[in-house]
Amino acid sequence: MKTNVARQAGQHRAAWGQVDADDPGAFNHCFAEVNGIRMHYVDEGQGPLVILLHGFPYLWYMWRRQILALAEAGYRVVAPDLRGYGQSDRPDAIEAHDVSQHVGDVVGLMAALGESSATIVGHDVGASVAQTAAMMRPDLFRGLVMLSTPLPPRGRIRPTIGLREMAKGRMHHHLYFLELGKPERELASDTRKTLRSLYYSVSGSAVGADRWRVFFEPGEPILNAFTDPKEFPSWLSARAIDYYVDEYTRTGFTGTLNFYRCRDRNWEITSFLDGAVIRQPSMFIGGAADPSLEPVEFRGRYDQLDAYLPGLQKKVLLPGVGHGAAEESVGRVNELLLGFLGQRPLGP
Repeated sequence: MKTNVARQAGQHRAAWGQVDADDPGAFNHCFAEVNGIRMHYVDEGQGPLVILLHGFPYLWYMWRRQILALAEAGYRVVAPDLRGYGQSDRPDAIEAHDVSQHVGDVVGLMAALGESSATIVGHDVGASVAQTAAMMRPDLFRGLVMLSTPLPPRGRIRPTIGLREMAKGRMHHHLYFLELGKPERELASDTRKTLRSLYYSVSGSAVGADRWRVFFEPGEPILNAFTDPKEFPSWLSARAIDYYVDEYTRTGFTGTLNFYRCRDRNWEITSFLDGAVIRQPSMFIGGAADPSLEPVEFRGRYDQLDAYLPGLQKKVLLPGVGHGAAEESVGRVNELLLGFLGQRPLGP
């Protein structure tokens, strides 16, 4: 369990603007025993609680510049490593990574923090967790922001069946991740190349043949769908890449892939959410140059967000921005988050 001393260390900053955001050691790191695991999180600022949930293949660290901006604006900002990632525990059982466990982690973390109300923000995998948390516990999560992944309502058929029908004989990385052993071995064969290729190819900086191919051929190495740039764009520094590489070299990828292996299980255990909508105030931020939104089926999810988010206040696709909006377009994402947070009281 984190200590009060650790909490105090993050409360008082002489000047937030002087913090080196790329230095992971500049943040207040804490641990809590929640939902049967030891969870690592960064805790900064004081005020209404905002929880930031990262996606794949990122860590709490993807939010480093949002943490500083929101804390400086008067919010308590908590950014955990999701279970399976970074310094949080990585249970062996695949079913230990289903969405109910992830939601339980966030609920347990709030209890450990002594908080009873939060705005929850999620990117990619984190968006799935945030969306489900907002549906299941509207008493705790008073506002929802999703980045990059416009998630559909619970469908009528198993997700893997839908993906296979959409792929038409090709392979999608969510289907590829269902295999045991091979995906993590391939991703870990050269962790630096893997992460550089993934971060770059899904970004708005990649053009033409450098862009991520959403579908690839069965038997083709997954990394063929990505490109490792000779020089990385300035929005992700060498120091930032080093941190990601060091963490994934230490942990491997199995824990992160197990969430995808629960895709059908998540559908099965959330049957009680069939037809549910999210009435809390919500917002979606995406990148207009995100290759994951190029297939018409995925772009359609963005168009249909209003159908199950009756509290949707804004949805925006940022020009020239790809899948990693929080890192690619720091200023605009911070502006949108602060605007959303400033529109409503966030207390109980």
